[in-house]
Amino acid sequence: MTGPAIRLPARGTPGRQILEEMSGLRAHDADWRGGRTWSLVYYAGEEVEDLIKKAYTMFIAENGLNPGAFPSLRKFETEVVAMTADMLGGGPEAAGTMTSCGTESIMMAVKTYRDKARDEHPEISSPEMVLPETAHPAFYKAAHYFGVKAVRIPVGTDFRADAGAMRDAVNDNTILMVGSAPSYPHGVIDPIKDLAALAMEKGIGFHVDACLGGFLLPFVRKLGYPVPDFDLRVPGVTSISADVHKYGFAAKGASTVIYRDKSLRRHQFYVFTDWSGGIYAHPTMTGTRPGGSFAAAWAVMKHLGEEGYLRLADTIMKTAKKLMEGINSIPGLRVLGRPDMSVFAFASDSFDIYALGDAMDARGWRLDRQQRPPCLHMMVTPAHEKIAGLFLSDLRECARAVAENTSAVPEGTAAMYGMLGTLPDRGVIKDFVLNFMDDLMSAK
Repeated sequence: MTGPAIRLPARGTPGRQILEEMSGLRAHDADWRGGRTWSLVYYAGEEVEDLIKKAYTMFIAENGLNPGAFPSLRKFETEVVAMTADMLGGGPEAAGTMTSCGTESIMMAVKTYRDKARDEHPEISSPEMVLPETAHPAFYKAAHYFGVKAVRIPVGTDFRADAGAMRDAVNDNTILMVGSAPSYPHGVIDPIKDLAALAMEKGIGFHVDACLGGFLLPFVRKLGYPVPDFDLRVPGVTSISADVHKYGFAAKGASTVIYRDKSLRRHQFYVFTDWSGGIYAHPTMTGTRPGGSFAAAWAVMKHLGEEGYLRLADTIMKTAKKLMEGINSIPGLRVLGRPDMSVFAFASDSFDIYALGDAMDARGWRLDRQQRPPCLHMMVTPAHEKIAGLFLSDLRECARAVAENTSAVPEGTAAMYGMLGTLPDRGVIKDFVLNFMDDLMSAK
Protein backbone atom coordinates (compact mmCIF):
# COMPACT_ATOMS: atom_id res chain seq x y z
CA MET A 1 0.00 0.00 0.00
CA THR A 2 1.16 3.54 -0.64
CA GLY A 3 0.16 6.89 0.79
CA PRO A 4 0.85 8.97 3.90
CA ALA A 5 3.36 7.53 6.35
CA ILE A 6 1.53 5.42 8.92
CA ARG A 7 4.00 3.94 11.35
CA LEU A 8 3.76 1.27 13.99
CA PRO A 9 2.92 3.11 17.24
CA ALA A 10 5.80 3.53 19.66
CA ARG A 11 3.60 2.37 22.51
CA GLY A 12 0.83 -0.18 22.45
CA THR A 13 -2.84 0.72 22.85
CA PRO A 14 -5.11 -1.05 25.37
CA GLY A 15 -7.18 -3.78 23.76
CA ARG A 16 -10.47 -2.31 24.95
CA GLN A 17 -9.66 0.99 23.28
CA ILE A 18 -8.71 -0.77 20.05
CA LEU A 19 -12.00 -2.66 20.00
CA GLU A 20 -13.96 0.53 20.63
CA GLU A 21 -12.24 2.19 17.69
CA MET A 22 -12.92 -0.80 15.47
CA SER A 23 -16.56 -0.79 16.47
CA GLY A 24 -16.80 2.86 15.54
CA LEU A 25 -15.25 2.24 12.15
CA ARG A 26 -17.63 -0.64 11.54
CA ALA A 27 -20.60 1.66 12.04
CA HIS A 28 -19.94 3.11 8.58
CA ASP A 29 -19.90 -0.28 6.82
CA ALA A 30 -22.75 -1.74 4.79
CA ASP A 31 -25.71 -2.88 6.93
CA TRP A 32 -25.92 -6.56 6.02
CA ARG A 33 -27.64 -7.66 9.23
CA GLY A 34 -30.52 -5.32 8.45
CA GLY A 35 -30.82 -6.63 4.89
CA ARG A 36 -29.73 -3.35 3.31
CA THR A 37 -27.07 -4.98 1.12
CA TRP A 38 -27.67 -7.32 -1.79
CA SER A 39 -24.25 -8.97 -2.15
CA LEU A 40 -21.05 -9.97 -0.32
CA VAL A 41 -22.57 -11.32 2.92
CA TYR A 42 -24.79 -14.39 3.38
CA TYR A 43 -26.50 -14.05 6.75
CA ALA A 44 -28.63 -16.84 8.21
CA GLY A 45 -29.39 -15.20 11.55
CA GLU A 46 -27.78 -14.67 14.96
CA GLU A 47 -27.84 -18.33 15.99
CA VAL A 48 -25.80 -19.46 13.00
CA GLU A 49 -23.50 -16.45 13.24
CA ASP A 50 -22.80 -17.19 16.91
CA LEU A 51 -22.00 -20.84 16.12
CA ILE A 52 -19.54 -20.09 13.34
CA LYS A 53 -17.84 -17.42 15.48
CA LYS A 54 -17.27 -19.93 18.29
CA ALA A 55 -16.19 -22.72 15.93
CA TYR A 56 -13.81 -20.43 14.07
CA THR A 57 -12.17 -18.96 17.16
CA MET A 58 -11.81 -22.40 18.74
CA PHE A 59 -9.40 -23.23 15.91
CA ILE A 60 -8.11 -19.74 15.17
CA ALA A 61 -4.44 -20.69 15.65
CA GLU A 62 -4.45 -24.10 13.95
CA ASN A 63 -2.91 -24.42 10.49
CA GLY A 64 -4.26 -26.77 7.84
CA LEU A 65 -0.86 -26.78 6.13
CA ASN A 66 -0.06 -30.03 7.94
CA PRO A 67 -3.14 -32.19 8.58
CA GLY A 68 -0.89 -34.72 10.33
CA ALA A 69 -0.32 -32.23 13.14
CA PHE A 70 -4.02 -31.40 13.44
CA PRO A 71 -6.17 -34.50 12.81
CA SER A 72 -9.21 -32.43 13.82
CA LEU A 73 -8.73 -30.20 10.76
CA ARG A 74 -8.30 -33.25 8.54
CA LYS A 75 -11.63 -34.56 9.81
CA PHE A 76 -13.33 -31.22 9.19
CA GLU A 77 -12.00 -30.84 5.65
CA THR A 78 -12.56 -34.41 4.49
CA GLU A 79 -16.08 -34.51 5.90
CA VAL A 80 -17.04 -31.12 4.44
CA VAL A 81 -15.79 -32.33 1.06
CA ALA A 82 -17.58 -35.68 1.41
CA MET A 83 -20.90 -34.10 2.43
CA THR A 84 -20.66 -31.56 -0.39
CA ALA A 85 -19.77 -34.22 -2.95
CA ASP A 86 -22.74 -36.35 -1.89
CA MET A 87 -25.06 -33.34 -2.02
CA LEU A 88 -23.86 -32.58 -5.57
CA GLY A 89 -24.24 -36.09 -6.95
CA GLY A 90 -20.71 -37.35 -6.52
CA GLY A 91 -20.34 -41.11 -6.39
CA PRO A 92 -18.10 -43.14 -4.07
CA GLU A 93 -15.04 -42.21 -6.14
CA ALA A 94 -15.59 -38.45 -5.89
CA ALA A 95 -12.73 -36.50 -4.30
CA GLY A 96 -11.88 -32.88 -3.63
CA THR A 97 -10.44 -30.28 -1.29
CA MET A 98 -11.49 -27.20 0.58
CA THR A 99 -10.15 -23.86 -0.63
CA SER A 100 -10.28 -20.28 0.61
CA CYS A 101 -12.90 -19.01 -1.86
CA GLY A 102 -14.67 -19.62 -5.15
CA THR A 103 -11.89 -17.93 -7.08
CA GLU A 104 -9.33 -20.33 -5.66
CA SER A 105 -11.61 -23.31 -6.38
CA ILE A 106 -11.96 -22.20 -9.99
CA MET A 107 -8.25 -21.53 -10.33
CA MET A 108 -7.45 -24.96 -8.95
CA ALA A 109 -9.80 -26.58 -11.45
CA VAL A 110 -8.18 -24.79 -14.40
CA LYS A 111 -4.71 -25.69 -13.11
CA THR A 112 -5.84 -29.32 -12.76
CA TYR A 113 -7.01 -29.59 -16.36
CA ARG A 114 -3.91 -27.81 -17.63
CA ASP A 115 -1.62 -30.25 -15.81
CA LYS A 116 -3.69 -33.22 -16.90
CA ALA A 117 -3.30 -32.10 -20.50
CA ARG A 118 0.46 -31.67 -20.01
CA ASP A 119 0.70 -35.26 -18.81
CA GLU A 120 -1.65 -36.89 -21.30
CA HIS A 121 -1.40 -34.60 -24.34
CA PRO A 122 2.09 -33.08 -24.47
CA GLU A 123 1.42 -32.14 -28.09
CA ILE A 124 -0.90 -29.36 -26.86
CA SER A 125 1.44 -26.39 -26.43
CA SER A 126 -1.27 -23.72 -26.33
CA PRO A 127 -4.14 -25.03 -24.19
CA GLU A 128 -7.57 -23.39 -24.39
CA MET A 129 -10.80 -23.42 -22.41
CA VAL A 130 -14.20 -22.53 -23.82
CA LEU A 131 -16.61 -20.63 -21.61
CA PRO A 132 -19.70 -18.39 -21.89
CA GLU A 133 -19.19 -14.63 -21.52
CA THR A 134 -21.19 -14.70 -18.28
CA ALA A 135 -18.71 -17.08 -16.61
CA HIS A 136 -17.02 -15.69 -13.52
CA PRO A 137 -13.89 -13.53 -14.04
CA ALA A 138 -11.98 -16.02 -11.88
CA PHE A 139 -11.66 -18.16 -15.02
CA TYR A 140 -9.90 -15.30 -16.81
CA LYS A 141 -7.69 -14.81 -13.78
CA ALA A 142 -6.79 -18.48 -13.93
CA ALA A 143 -6.17 -18.21 -17.67
CA HIS A 144 -3.81 -15.30 -17.03
CA TYR A 145 -1.92 -17.08 -14.25
CA PHE A 146 -1.70 -20.53 -15.81
CA GLY A 147 -1.20 -19.79 -19.50
CA VAL A 148 -4.54 -21.14 -20.72
CA LYS A 149 -6.31 -19.19 -23.44
CA ALA A 150 -9.90 -18.30 -22.52
CA VAL A 151 -12.17 -18.57 -25.55
CA ARG A 152 -15.21 -16.46 -24.74
CA ILE A 153 -18.58 -17.35 -26.30
CA PRO A 154 -21.64 -15.02 -26.39
CA VAL A 155 -24.78 -16.12 -24.56
CA GLY A 156 -28.27 -16.24 -26.02
CA THR A 157 -31.09 -13.78 -25.42
CA ASP A 158 -31.97 -15.82 -22.31
CA PHE A 159 -28.43 -15.16 -20.96
CA ARG A 160 -27.62 -18.88 -21.05
CA ALA A 161 -24.60 -20.40 -22.82
CA ASP A 162 -25.10 -21.10 -26.51
CA ALA A 163 -24.26 -24.80 -26.89
CA GLY A 164 -23.94 -24.53 -30.66
CA ALA A 165 -21.49 -21.66 -30.44
CA MET A 166 -19.47 -23.52 -27.85
CA ARG A 167 -19.33 -26.58 -30.11
CA ASP A 168 -17.97 -24.41 -32.91
CA ALA A 169 -15.26 -23.04 -30.58
CA VAL A 170 -13.89 -26.42 -29.50
CA ASN A 171 -10.70 -27.42 -31.29
CA ASP A 172 -7.65 -29.66 -30.86
CA ASN A 173 -6.22 -27.31 -28.21
CA THR A 174 -9.34 -27.32 -26.02
CA ILE A 175 -8.68 -28.91 -22.63
CA LEU A 176 -11.74 -27.66 -20.74
CA MET A 177 -15.30 -26.44 -21.13
CA VAL A 178 -17.15 -24.42 -18.49
CA GLY A 179 -20.76 -23.82 -17.47
CA SER A 180 -22.36 -21.95 -14.56
CA ALA A 181 -25.05 -23.06 -12.11
CA PRO A 182 -26.08 -20.33 -12.00
CA SER A 183 -24.17 -17.47 -13.59
CA TYR A 184 -23.68 -14.62 -11.14
CA PRO A 185 -24.89 -11.73 -13.37
CA HIS A 186 -28.38 -13.04 -14.14
CA GLY A 187 -28.92 -16.10 -11.94
CA VAL A 188 -29.61 -18.53 -14.79
CA ILE A 189 -28.22 -22.05 -15.18
CA ASP A 190 -26.40 -22.83 -18.40
CA PRO A 191 -27.54 -25.91 -20.41
CA ILE A 192 -25.20 -28.18 -18.45
CA LYS A 193 -26.49 -31.46 -19.91
CA ASP A 194 -25.90 -30.33 -23.49
CA LEU A 195 -22.51 -28.81 -22.75
CA ALA A 196 -21.31 -31.80 -20.72
CA ALA A 197 -22.44 -34.19 -23.46
CA LEU A 198 -20.35 -32.21 -25.95
CA ALA A 199 -17.33 -32.32 -23.63
CA MET A 200 -17.70 -36.06 -23.17
CA GLU A 201 -18.03 -36.53 -26.95
CA LYS A 202 -14.80 -34.57 -27.47
CA GLY A 203 -12.99 -36.27 -24.59
CA ILE A 204 -12.30 -33.08 -22.64
CA GLY A 205 -13.04 -31.98 -19.10
CA PHE A 206 -16.15 -30.06 -18.08
CA HIS A 207 -16.29 -27.90 -14.97
CA VAL A 208 -19.49 -26.56 -13.42
CA ASP A 209 -19.09 -23.32 -11.49
CA ALA A 210 -21.68 -23.81 -8.76
CA CYS A 211 -19.82 -21.59 -6.31
CA LEU A 212 -22.97 -19.50 -6.00
CA GLY A 213 -25.67 -22.14 -6.33
CA GLY A 214 -24.08 -25.32 -5.03
CA PHE A 215 -25.43 -24.98 -1.49
CA LEU A 216 -28.88 -23.78 -2.53
CA LEU A 217 -29.97 -25.50 -5.74
CA PRO A 218 -30.15 -29.04 -4.26
CA PHE A 219 -32.60 -27.81 -1.63
CA VAL A 220 -34.53 -25.58 -4.04
CA ARG A 221 -35.10 -28.70 -6.14
CA LYS A 222 -36.30 -30.70 -3.11
CA LEU A 223 -38.78 -27.91 -2.38
CA GLY A 224 -40.36 -28.54 -5.79
CA TYR A 225 -38.93 -25.69 -7.83
CA PRO A 226 -37.82 -26.57 -11.38
CA VAL A 227 -34.04 -26.89 -11.40
CA PRO A 228 -32.23 -28.14 -14.52
CA ASP A 229 -29.69 -30.93 -14.06
CA PHE A 230 -26.36 -29.32 -13.24
CA ASP A 231 -24.12 -31.41 -10.99
CA LEU A 232 -21.98 -34.57 -10.98
CA ARG A 233 -25.05 -36.68 -11.75
CA VAL A 234 -24.82 -35.36 -15.31
CA PRO A 235 -22.65 -37.57 -17.55
CA GLY A 236 -19.68 -35.57 -18.77
CA VAL A 237 -19.44 -33.25 -15.74
CA THR A 238 -15.97 -33.98 -14.37
CA SER A 239 -15.70 -31.34 -11.63
CA ILE A 240 -17.75 -28.79 -9.75
CA SER A 241 -17.04 -25.95 -7.31
CA ALA A 242 -19.32 -24.81 -4.49
CA ASP A 243 -18.76 -22.16 -1.80
CA VAL A 244 -19.68 -23.10 1.75
CA HIS A 245 -19.38 -19.44 2.75
CA LYS A 246 -22.16 -18.40 0.36
CA TYR A 247 -25.45 -20.26 0.71
CA GLY A 248 -23.76 -22.78 3.01
CA PHE A 249 -23.64 -19.87 5.51
CA ALA A 250 -20.15 -20.70 6.79
CA ALA A 251 -17.54 -18.13 7.83
CA LYS A 252 -15.60 -16.48 5.03
CA GLY A 253 -12.72 -18.50 3.68
CA ALA A 254 -14.56 -21.76 2.87
CA SER A 255 -15.13 -23.16 -0.61
CA THR A 256 -14.84 -26.61 -2.19
CA VAL A 257 -13.74 -28.07 -5.50
CA ILE A 258 -14.95 -31.62 -6.18
CA TYR A 259 -13.72 -34.00 -8.90
CA ARG A 260 -15.36 -37.11 -10.28
CA ASP A 261 -12.44 -39.22 -9.01
CA LYS A 262 -9.09 -39.09 -7.24
CA SER A 263 -7.08 -39.58 -10.41
CA LEU A 264 -8.25 -36.17 -11.64
CA ARG A 265 -7.70 -34.49 -8.26
CA ARG A 266 -4.03 -35.63 -8.25
CA HIS A 267 -3.35 -33.05 -10.99
CA GLN A 268 -4.38 -30.30 -8.55
CA PHE A 269 -1.66 -31.14 -6.04
CA TYR A 270 1.78 -29.54 -6.05
CA VAL A 271 4.85 -31.41 -4.78
CA PHE A 272 8.48 -30.21 -4.60
CA THR A 273 10.94 -32.81 -3.34
CA ASP A 274 14.32 -31.00 -3.49
CA TRP A 275 14.00 -28.30 -0.83
CA SER A 276 16.46 -28.32 2.07
CA GLY A 277 13.53 -27.70 4.40
CA GLY A 278 11.99 -31.04 3.49
CA ILE A 279 9.41 -32.29 1.04
CA TYR A 280 6.96 -29.52 0.17
CA ALA A 281 3.46 -30.74 -0.75
CA HIS A 282 0.31 -28.65 -1.02
CA PRO A 283 -3.19 -29.62 -2.16
CA THR A 284 -4.29 -26.06 -3.02
CA MET A 285 -2.96 -22.62 -3.94
CA THR A 286 -2.27 -21.38 -0.43
CA GLY A 287 0.37 -22.59 1.99
CA THR A 288 -0.98 -21.71 5.41
CA ARG A 289 -4.63 -22.76 5.55
CA PRO A 290 -6.66 -21.22 8.40
CA GLY A 291 -8.11 -23.96 10.56
CA GLY A 292 -10.96 -21.72 11.66
CA SER A 293 -12.56 -21.76 8.22
CA PHE A 294 -12.50 -25.58 8.12
CA ALA A 295 -14.01 -25.78 11.60
CA ALA A 296 -16.76 -23.22 10.96
CA ALA A 297 -17.79 -24.88 7.68
CA TRP A 298 -18.01 -28.29 9.30
CA ALA A 299 -19.91 -26.90 12.28
CA VAL A 300 -22.56 -25.08 10.27
CA MET A 301 -23.17 -28.02 7.92
CA LYS A 302 -23.57 -30.41 10.85
CA HIS A 303 -25.74 -27.89 12.71
CA LEU A 304 -28.16 -27.05 9.92
CA GLY A 305 -28.36 -30.43 8.23
CA GLU A 306 -30.78 -31.02 5.38
CA GLU A 307 -33.74 -29.83 7.44
CA GLY A 308 -32.11 -26.49 8.24
CA TYR A 309 -30.96 -25.86 4.68
CA LEU A 310 -34.44 -26.68 3.37
CA ARG A 311 -35.99 -24.22 5.81
CA LEU A 312 -33.59 -21.45 4.79
CA ALA A 313 -34.04 -22.24 1.08
CA ASP A 314 -37.81 -21.98 1.47
CA THR A 315 -37.50 -18.51 3.01
CA ILE A 316 -34.99 -17.39 0.38
CA MET A 317 -37.03 -18.54 -2.60
CA LYS A 318 -40.32 -17.10 -1.34
CA THR A 319 -38.60 -13.77 -0.71
CA ALA A 320 -36.89 -13.82 -4.12
CA LYS A 321 -40.20 -14.54 -5.85
CA LYS A 322 -41.88 -11.67 -4.01
CA LEU A 323 -39.08 -9.31 -5.00
CA MET A 324 -39.01 -10.33 -8.66
CA GLU A 325 -42.79 -10.09 -9.00
CA GLY A 326 -42.72 -6.71 -7.27
CA ILE A 327 -39.97 -5.37 -9.52
CA ASN A 328 -41.75 -6.55 -12.67
CA SER A 329 -44.88 -4.69 -11.50
CA ILE A 330 -43.05 -1.33 -11.31
CA PRO A 331 -43.44 0.72 -14.52
CA GLY A 332 -40.19 0.88 -16.45
CA LEU A 333 -38.49 -2.06 -14.69
CA ARG A 334 -38.06 -5.69 -15.69
CA VAL A 335 -36.15 -8.67 -14.35
CA LEU A 336 -33.67 -9.99 -16.93
CA GLY A 337 -34.16 -13.55 -18.15
CA ARG A 338 -35.78 -16.29 -16.07
CA PRO A 339 -33.62 -16.71 -12.95
CA ASP A 340 -33.41 -20.24 -11.57
CA MET A 341 -32.92 -19.30 -7.93
CA SER A 342 -32.44 -16.24 -5.74
CA VAL A 343 -29.94 -14.17 -7.71
CA PHE A 344 -31.13 -11.86 -10.46
CA ALA A 345 -30.73 -8.51 -12.18
CA PHE A 346 -33.23 -5.92 -13.36
CA ALA A 347 -33.03 -3.23 -16.01
CA SER A 348 -35.02 -0.40 -17.56
CA ASP A 349 -35.74 0.53 -21.16
CA SER A 350 -37.14 3.93 -20.23
CA PHE A 351 -34.72 5.59 -17.82
CA ASP A 352 -31.14 5.46 -16.49
CA ILE A 353 -30.94 2.36 -14.29
CA TYR A 354 -27.73 3.60 -12.69
CA ALA A 355 -29.48 6.80 -11.61
CA LEU A 356 -32.06 4.57 -9.94
CA GLY A 357 -29.22 2.80 -8.15
CA ASP A 358 -27.94 6.15 -6.89
CA ALA A 359 -31.41 7.10 -5.67
CA MET A 360 -31.66 3.82 -3.76
CA ASP A 361 -28.17 4.38 -2.32
CA ALA A 362 -29.43 7.68 -0.91
CA ARG A 363 -32.10 5.72 0.97
CA GLY A 364 -29.54 3.37 2.49
CA TRP A 365 -29.79 0.43 0.07
CA ARG A 366 -26.71 -1.06 -1.60
CA LEU A 367 -27.26 -2.48 -5.09
CA ASP A 368 -24.44 -3.66 -7.37
CA ARG A 369 -24.15 -2.15 -10.86
CA GLN A 370 -23.71 -4.41 -13.88
CA GLN A 371 -23.17 -3.86 -17.59
CA ARG A 372 -24.04 -5.39 -20.98
CA PRO A 373 -26.88 -4.55 -20.52
CA PRO A 374 -26.88 -1.87 -17.80
CA CYS A 375 -28.72 -3.30 -14.79
CA LEU A 376 -28.83 -3.58 -11.01
CA HIS A 377 -28.05 -6.85 -9.27
CA MET A 378 -29.61 -8.57 -6.25
CA MET A 379 -28.67 -11.61 -4.18
CA VAL A 380 -31.39 -12.68 -1.74
CA THR A 381 -30.73 -14.19 1.71
CA PRO A 382 -32.94 -14.90 4.74
CA ALA A 383 -32.05 -11.43 6.03
CA HIS A 384 -34.15 -9.90 3.26
CA GLU A 385 -37.43 -11.58 4.23
CA LYS A 386 -38.53 -8.84 6.65
CA ILE A 387 -37.47 -5.87 4.54
CA ALA A 388 -38.68 -6.98 1.09
CA GLY A 389 -41.83 -4.87 1.31
CA LEU A 390 -39.94 -1.74 2.38
CA PHE A 391 -37.41 -2.25 -0.38
CA LEU A 392 -40.10 -2.53 -3.05
CA SER A 393 -41.86 0.56 -1.72
CA ASP A 394 -38.64 2.59 -1.87
CA LEU A 395 -37.82 1.19 -5.31
CA ARG A 396 -41.21 2.15 -6.68
CA GLU A 397 -40.90 5.71 -5.35
CA CYS A 398 -37.33 6.10 -6.62
CA ALA A 399 -38.21 4.68 -10.05
CA ARG A 400 -41.05 7.17 -10.38
CA ALA A 401 -38.78 10.05 -9.36
CA VAL A 402 -36.03 9.04 -11.80
CA ALA A 403 -38.52 8.53 -14.64
CA GLU A 404 -40.02 11.98 -14.06
CA ASN A 405 -36.60 13.64 -14.05
CA THR A 406 -34.99 12.07 -17.11
CA SER A 407 -33.55 15.39 -18.31
CA ALA A 408 -31.36 15.79 -15.22
CA VAL A 409 -27.60 15.54 -15.69
CA PRO A 410 -26.43 12.22 -14.17
CA GLU A 411 -24.28 12.39 -11.07
CA GLY A 412 -22.45 9.88 -8.87
CA THR A 413 -22.13 6.33 -10.14
CA ALA A 414 -24.76 7.00 -12.82
CA ALA A 415 -22.38 9.47 -14.42
CA MET A 416 -19.36 7.20 -14.00
CA TYR A 417 -21.02 4.09 -15.38
CA GLY A 418 -22.66 6.07 -18.16
CA MET A 419 -19.32 7.50 -19.19
CA LEU A 420 -17.50 4.16 -19.03
CA GLY A 421 -20.25 2.48 -21.01
CA THR A 422 -19.70 4.84 -23.95
CA LEU A 423 -15.94 4.22 -24.18
CA PRO A 424 -15.08 1.79 -26.98
CA ASP A 425 -11.47 1.40 -25.79
CA ARG A 426 -11.55 -1.15 -22.95
CA GLY A 427 -7.89 -0.34 -22.27
CA VAL A 428 -8.89 3.16 -21.20
CA ILE A 429 -11.43 1.67 -18.83
CA LYS A 430 -8.80 -0.71 -17.46
CA ASP A 431 -6.46 2.21 -16.74
CA PHE A 432 -9.31 4.07 -15.03
CA VAL A 433 -10.04 1.07 -12.82
CA LEU A 434 -6.34 0.52 -12.03
CA ASN A 435 -6.06 4.14 -10.91
CA PHE A 436 -9.20 3.71 -8.83
CA MET A 437 -7.73 0.57 -7.20
CA ASP A 438 -4.46 2.40 -6.48
CA ASP A 439 -6.44 5.05 -4.65
CA LEU A 440 -8.63 2.49 -2.88
CA MET A 441 -5.61 0.58 -1.59
CA SER A 442 -3.83 3.67 -0.27
CA ALA A 443 -3.87 4.49 3.42
CA LYS A 444 -5.97 7.55 4.24
